[in-house]
Amino acid sequence: MDIYNKSSNWKVLLGIACILIILVTILYTNYLAQALQEREEGYVKIYLSAQQEMAKTKNLEDGADLELEVIQNLKLPVIIDRGDNELDGGNFDEEQNSDQEFLAKKKREFEASGKAAIQGPGYKLLYFDSELMGLIKFFPLVMILALLMLMALGYYLFSSARKSEQSRVWAGMAKETAHQLGTPISAIMAWIEHLKEEAGGNEAQLEIIGELSNDVDRLELVADRFSKIGSAPALEKVNVFQQIEKCMAYMKRRAPKRVEFNTYSDSDKSDEAMMNQHLFDWVVENLLRNALDSMGGSGKISANVYEENEYICIDIEDSGKGIPSSKYKTVFKPGYSTKKRGWGLGLSLAKRIIENYHSGKIFVKNSKLDEGSTFSIKLPKV
Repeated sequence: MDIYNKSSNWKVLLGIACILIILVTILYTNYLAQALQEREEGYVKIYLSAQQEMAKTKNLEDGADLELEVIQNLKLPVIIDRGDNELDGGNFDEEQNSDQEFLAKKKREFEASGKAAIQGPGYKLLYFDSELMGLIKFFPLVMILALLMLMALGYYLFSSARKSEQSRVWAGMAKETAHQLGTPISAIMAWIEHLKEEAGGNEAQLEIIGELSNDVDRLELVADRFSKIGSAPALEKVNVFQQIEKCMAYMKRRAPKRVEFNTYSDSDKSDEAMMNQHLFDWVVENLLRNALDSMGGSGKISANVYEENEYICIDIEDSGKGIPSSKYKTVFKPGYSTKKRGWGLGLSLAKRIIENYHSGKIFVKNSKLDEGSTFSIKLPKV
């Protein structure tokens, strides 16, 4: 349906917006880091210029001391290299400032970085990024992680709220439908009893009345199924293969003659699972109706029951129109339908029944356009 195409478009637009925000954050942070680095280099050059002016009126060795307390105000880690294999550090940790092994390692890192040392009067000054510079370099990563966490939290909260609201809507609608069906069903049952009295033993009329009674029983079953949506149904041990055979037989009697039904089992036919028979039959019948609608009056429908790890699996395969791979998940969303009639609730309710009430799984196992589809149901073994 168009609503899900629009939903996909909004997701794409949201993704593009997030990427743009991340790119702008990275570019702006890089700009700030570069500006700060140029500023720090400027501080060092200004300081050395001042030192060179001082050296003209002072002893050269006094100039080489660099007045480290001034460097400390610059907040830049530096190494003073006088060329005599002795290094002096500034603005590192107190122990590191005099640790020759540490300073030699930092000197090698400086040389490997490709930076040029600033030449002073009788010494070279090796400078490193300040602590603030390091924090700014990590800022884009922090921003990206924070943005991703915020997006994930927002998506989770929005998705949970939407699913909860959908569940309440579908459950309320189902119960209201069951309630509304109750009155006409009771009235029809009363009219059937009246017709039986009026038939006076007429076999033809009694046969018709019998079929009407069967349809009313079916309506009662449908109403009972709707009434169970939204509340925890009672589960009992049921033979899965026999239950599938019963559903297939029911639909076969109501399907076109040119549709072939087959039921197989690749495991022990006595396997049982916990299920509510009414609701489970609803799921299977819904899948079978969809299969019949997609085949146009002729084709094959097969159901295969087998074991897989801790599950009993049922694959329902048809030779219908198939489903595009991009719609495998969409078909289970409320309101999605390819039919001109219907509300698109069948598979949505089927998913709710299998996953929420039976702790199982239902999904499109495979499908090819114009070749057919296979839906798979998995129920925990008893």
